[in-house]
Amino acid sequence: MEEGNPSFTVDEALVGIGFGKFQLYVLAYAGMAWVAEAMEMMLLSFVGPAVQSLWNLSAREESLITSVVFAGMLIGAYSWGIVADKHGRRRGFIITAVVTFFAGFLSSFAPNYTSLIVLRCLVGLGLGGGPVLVSWYLEFIPAPNRGTWMIVFSAFWTVGTVFEASLAWLIMPSLGWRWLLALSSVPSSLLLVFYKWTPESPRYLILQGRKAEAQSILDKIARMNGSPLPKGVLRSEIETESKSLPTENTHLLKPEEASLSKIVPPDNNGPGFMLLTLLSPELIKRTLLLWVVFFGNAFAYYGVVLLTTELNNSQNSCNPTGKGFQHSSNDVNYKDVFIASFAEFPGLLISAATVDRLGRKATMSSTLFLCCIFLLPLLTHQSPTITTALLFGARVCVSAAFAVVYIYAPEIYPTAVRTTGVGVASSVGRIGGVLCPLVAVGLVHGCHQTVAVLLFVVVMFVSGICVCLFPFETSGRELTDTISASKQQRPSSSSV
Repeated sequence: MEEGNPSFTVDEALVGIGFGKFQLYVLAYAGMAWVAEAMEMMLLSFVGPAVQSLWNLSAREESLITSVVFAGMLIGAYSWGIVADKHGRRRGFIITAVVTFFAGFLSSFAPNYTSLIVLRCLVGLGLGGGPVLVSWYLEFIPAPNRGTWMIVFSAFWTVGTVFEASLAWLIMPSLGWRWLLALSSVPSSLLLVFYKWTPESPRYLILQGRKAEAQSILDKIARMNGSPLPKGVLRSEIETESKSLPTENTHLLKPEEASLSKIVPPDNNGPGFMLLTLLSPELIKRTLLLWVVFFGNAFAYYGVVLLTTELNNSQNSCNPTGKGFQHSSNDVNYKDVFIASFAEFPGLLISAATVDRLGRKATMSSTLFLCCIFLLPLLTHQSPTITTALLFGARVCVSAAFAVVYIYAPEIYPTAVRTTGVGVASSVGRIGGVLCPLVAVGLVHGCHQTVAVLLFVVVMFVSGICVCLFPFETSGRELTDTISASKQQRPSSSSV
């Protein structure tokens, strides 16, 4: 940057303006989306047992109600990520909100098992857009505040799970599962109501060469926050990538990384090519490790949620043959599920206290290993009280790990492939979600609790090892638009 012609990047503008009223509005909108997704996922713990009794389903058929949601999310996370990287963040998440709301609401009128399966798969397709909202929100947050405010954002998921558990406790015994499905779709409708006030990401706009629009949004942020923009004109990283210098607080990446502009030409960024970009030599290590970590986190998180109902039910009845293990919605201990859902609050507090002090990697690995310790006693049958306490501790840990991986994942990719990278990783996580009910429901129903719990422990332990193998720490590091913008960067000596 020449002295006579001062300029600034989007990151420098956000740091200069600081976190303020504008970011709070963005947080509220993205947070509502996170509440909506959490509620749609949490209700799977209640709907399965209810329709299993109503329609006389087998354990496999019951678990399929959950698995098809994850199957839809697998497709949606990859698809919406590409849409958001090519056509904008706003266009990506409005489509997902429409699909989620209408499919979720219509699920409450499903006349039979087949129609319920189809509609819940469509709900999953819409929910797959969650990573788009994560990236959109992240791109408005100044680097010094990113870890803390991403944890605050994660708290909305916890609010959603607690609210859904409360709603189920209130609604299910009297009004039944159809009312629960209908009311759980309400938060998604609010995203449609307030959509017209949502801004496009200035980081996406500047990468697309729409500098005037990006400048306009930054001006709006400055006005709302009551802080001036830096002096000069807005520039992109690509314009000055050869002259950019790392800041004092920047954690550094490997010097051998090449320019993303050479990897992702603007005229050749179709879906297949975007996926190949994630597997390019510059990104393949972080991509593959992230896939394993997302798989393990999703498998463990939803497993702990489902085990909260399934293990306590299995204490009373276990019949591995035929359509054994029949239960109704009245068999679900809503009190235990409600108590367990509060475990996410201390999990968030732990991650908030450590994510910037210890770093992303240390927080994720330690909580995953600790979760394994909580689950080990469940290799054998325990009393309902001990089972609930152990699952509470496990959920504290896995919630903390899951919150941090959603911070780390967008930080390790440049803007050009950020939502695609997080979306594909989330899709791999959904594979864990698809398999999870087959373990948590199928094996426990078949009186194979030891095998089920042991599998959860192994998956989480492997995930923790992969976290330790990540090549760099991202705490305090600015987001990049291109790989070349960080090619002079090296891992900090303090990184885990």
